[in-house]
Amino acid sequence: MRALASRLRDDEDGSVLILALGYFVIAVVLVLVCVDATSLYLTQKRLDAAADAAALAGADGFTLTVDASGPAARLTDAGVYDQAEELLAATQTAELVAASTPDGVSARVTVATTWRPPVLTLFVPDGWPLESTATSRTALR
Repeated sequence: MRALASRLRDDEDGSVLILALGYFVIAVVLVLVCVDATSLYLTQKRLDAAADAAALAGADGFTLTVDASGPAARLTDAGVYDQAEELLAATQTAELVAASTPDGVSARVTVATTWRPPVLTLFVPDGWPLESTATSRTALR
């Protein structure tokens, strides 16, 4: 009985190496996926910031009107688009998709970009399109 147990114990040489290699491969893949996920998150946050900045710039494209109720700041689609386009051209962070004013006091801007993974490009070779929309209001007080 002891001879059988000794032979079985000697028969398991090297099996830990295969298990360790398997865990190493899983760990490397997990790190690479985390790098790509972090890159996607940061790209989306930069795009959100660009949309916020473009909407804020678009809200500054108002025309001042004075009527019986007093002065008022009014936005036009062309004014919002021009201001947002000028900001995005200067920063070159995103592409302007749309810029308009839905109610004359708000500027709504949509920007887009394409995220390209830094590591695992095999799975997403053409990148992933991202889009962000922001709204900013103008006020005269």
